[in-house]
Amino acid sequence: MTITNFSIEYDAINSRNTFTNGDTINGRIIVEASKETAVQALVFIAKGKARVSWHEHHGQHDHRFYWSDEKYYEVKQHILRESRQDGTEVIGKGRHVFPFSFTIPDRKMPSTFKHVTGKIVHKLRAELKQSMKITKKTKTHFTFVSKADMEFPGIMDPQYGCKDKNVKAFGSGNVSLDVRTKQMGYRQGDRIEVIAEIINNSSRSVKPKFILYEKLSFFAQGRRKLRTHEMVKEKAEAVAASSGKTTVTKLITIPPELLPSILNCAIIKLEYRLKIQLDIKYATDPTIKLPIVILPNVPAVKQPPAGASSFGFEAFGNPNQPMWNTAPQYALPTAMDPPPPYGAYAGYAGYPSLPSDKYTNAL
Repeated sequence: MTITNFSIEYDAINSRNTFTNGDTINGRIIVEASKETAVQALVFIAKGKARVSWHEHHGQHDHRFYWSDEKYYEVKQHILRESRQDGTEVIGKGRHVFPFSFTIPDRKMPSTFKHVTGKIVHKLRAELKQSMKITKKTKTHFTFVSKADMEFPGIMDPQYGCKDKNVKAFGSGNVSLDVRTKQMGYRQGDRIEVIAEIINNSSRSVKPKFILYEKLSFFAQGRRKLRTHEMVKEKAEAVAASSGKTTVTKLITIPPELLPSILNCAIIKLEYRLKIQLDIKYATDPTIKLPIVILPNVPAVKQPPAGASSFGFEAFGNPNQPMWNTAPQYALPTAMDPPPPYGAYAGYAGYPSLPSDKYTNAL
């Protein structure tokens, strides 16, 4: 084997090792040869795409497979072309470093996402072509976080809902619930202020509950697969029977590690709802659901110090020269790390896996 190492790597631009629309990724393709080797072409490819797939059982012998793909971009750069009459280029023995630079398209695209049913991936790939040999391929994924879409309809509008309940079984009277929030859109780590006005003119006490849950949808071939999962659950003090009007204010903190909403992908949609309900014993709980859009926090780009190479090395091919960027301090893994097990949210974004059996069908 004349090619002993063929790999691709890139430089981080922030402590989370994430990228967003319009960012430039600088990196290098590394080729190590045990002797002088003829090469036809060395190609760099950047690609962003989504894919969903799942099986459904409609009887003992009726098993159906659904799938769909969506592509966002594919960019190719010829790093090394043939230059001799026989259609080859010769590289010498030893380690060779070929730099590349790729700018992520500045358009609306969904963030990196991975689930057992579907995924959104952004990756860098290299192909080394040699005559009469199988093309060598190598790849690495990078974590793409889409910029917050502040043009989403109603993103900053107040949200409101109301519900009335006539209590009959084992009691009597009426209960009404009016709920409002300041807006629809919040960033990861923000707090949602929920104001609930409760009028309890019944013979029962009622207990307010606040639940932030996700609504995850996959679409393929005219079918939809839907799951929900509760992310945050809070309670408030019970409102006594026949107490009239009571105002309850609750602050719901959005976990900073929660995935941003995905609303710009045709085959994967990740939505959030805030559910407020009054727990009434021996009666159906009145419930209000308000839409919540979780916006991403995009970290600032870290610039290299003066005099540092734009590709992270003072001299290409010097493996002992440290990169200018520091090692990530955030929970996100580098794309050079092997991906974790294929769990509900195990993937390139570095979020903890959620067991799929915790999901329940949406009401």
